[in-house]
Amino acid sequence: MLYKLAIGVILALLLNGCSTSKVPEQRLNARPAAIEAHLKFLASDELEGRDTGSQGHQIASNYIASQFQALGLAPAGDNNSYFQQVPLRSSQLQQASVKLGFRRGEEQWQLSYPQQFFSGASLNETAVDVQAPLVFVSYGLVSEEFGLDDYAGLDVRGKIVVQLAGLPASLPSEERAYLGSIKSQQAAERGAIGVITIHTPQQEKTRPYANSLLYLNTPRLAWLNAAGEPGDNTSQLKGTAYLHPDAAASLFENEQKSLGEIFSMLEAQQHPGGFVLSSEASLSSVSVHQQISSPNVLAVLEGSDPQLRNEYVLITAHSDHIGFSNDLRSVDKINNGAMDNAAGMAILLETARMFSELAIKPKRSILFAVVTAEEKGLLGADYFARNPTRPLSSLVANVNLDMPVLLYPFADLIAFGANHSTLGGVVAAAAAKEGIALSDDPMPEQAIFTRSDHFTLVKQGVPAVFLMTGFTSKDPTQDGGKIWGSFFAKHYHKPSDDIASLTKEYGPIRYDAGAVFADINFNIALDIANTPQRPLWKKESFFNKVFGKDYNRQ
Repeated sequence: MLYKLAIGVILALLLNGCSTSKVPEQRLNARPAAIEAHLKFLASDELEGRDTGSQGHQIASNYIASQFQALGLAPAGDNNSYFQQVPLRSSQLQQASVKLGFRRGEEQWQLSYPQQFFSGASLNETAVDVQAPLVFVSYGLVSEEFGLDDYAGLDVRGKIVVQLAGLPASLPSEERAYLGSIKSQQAAERGAIGVITIHTPQQEKTRPYANSLLYLNTPRLAWLNAAGEPGDNTSQLKGTAYLHPDAAASLFENEQKSLGEIFSMLEAQQHPGGFVLSSEASLSSVSVHQQISSPNVLAVLEGSDPQLRNEYVLITAHSDHIGFSNDLRSVDKINNGAMDNAAGMAILLETARMFSELAIKPKRSILFAVVTAEEKGLLGADYFARNPTRPLSSLVANVNLDMPVLLYPFADLIAFGANHSTLGGVVAAAAAKEGIALSDDPMPEQAIFTRSDHFTLVKQGVPAVFLMTGFTSKDPTQDGGKIWGSFFAKHYHKPSDDIASLTKEYGPIRYDAGAVFADINFNIALDIANTPQRPLWKKESFFNKVFGKDYNRQ
């Protein structure tokens, strides 16, 4: 076998004039059985839902590191290891301590927790006690690109801002998602000391208020910088709360607009303006802090080109899930996370195996990063993006794998972000090799582009795509969109995202579809690795204008 392999390499070099300018196409195929083996282990009950910082997650990380080592991939973590330890602060809200009250003149009233409002743990302080006037700031959006400034003419310094949940439907989905993700940052930068968010009828259709109550006891996490402080820049915000619309209505009585009028404007796709409210709020709570650590797992296949080997194609997937269920209605308490994201990890590991077996190594290096704490706010990926183990400028592209739904033989693929860079053509070509089409985002209202790990790399200027199974099935008897929607509604972030439950409802897990997904993933990365020109942001892309760096702009 080794002799034949060596002869093949020599012949390939001879046929190409012993030049490294062109790499002959090499065909390897993913193995459904390998994807099945990885997925079954990573989604097993013994790992107890792989919650960040748990023993189960550590076992998963050890398993992934051992697989990288067995494939001959070099460690790319801390101290020549496969691990990059992410220091984290876990903050647990003491539910009985949460209080929210309002005062308008002589009138005072308290809201009931959690029926009328809920709050999150504070990552900065163990005791929160904030009282301040209120300012309504509409959605709380600011964007020069789209001519938005919900803070125009409003002074929110030392105030608590009251904002609408969600985003205007008129904005493009991916740009809208990004702008929504920085609303707290925008408030903090303008001097606000608290944020109260109002649940809207539009939000109720996609993310019901009652669903959020299932996670009240879930700790809040943040990665810590070298000074031992949370890595975000919103520490100025002392308190936050999320209001049920029925409870919020009283804040707008006898104001410029009632909440009903504001909701009518939203229904008509109008953008309400902000105004000063005549009431003030007082919010108090107690949180318990604990410092923990959880690993990213990193490995690298060194490239073959003397210059390009110092550049890296980054392939990511998250290893964590949400641990045990808080839903008292559920008998099964383990959130196994079979599709989210044992499936993505299994595909990454099989992709790594194919790269390790290439007869001719790619020109650029391939960096595999299995990150932690995605479910806690993309924390492991953000820590890596801010503390990369290879120079940031050397990361030419990121391909992210998160929740490929392997319940039907998908005929199309969604590549979030592909339209913003030259990666779009690369993804389309790799998918076409497997007879798979590319489709547009079928559910822009979910703002998926900002909800997985690749987005932390985008914010550092790295072109990225996030791959997801499309809604079309090769099997005419199956409606891929209905199956995906059913999974999302019934099993996403629930204990029933396990192999037994999914198999009972949808039939056998389609590990063969997982192999197709891995083949596409492999060919995307291989194309990027062997193409002399690194991927570039498109000139007209919003993200190019906001995040693009000189070395990857068109």
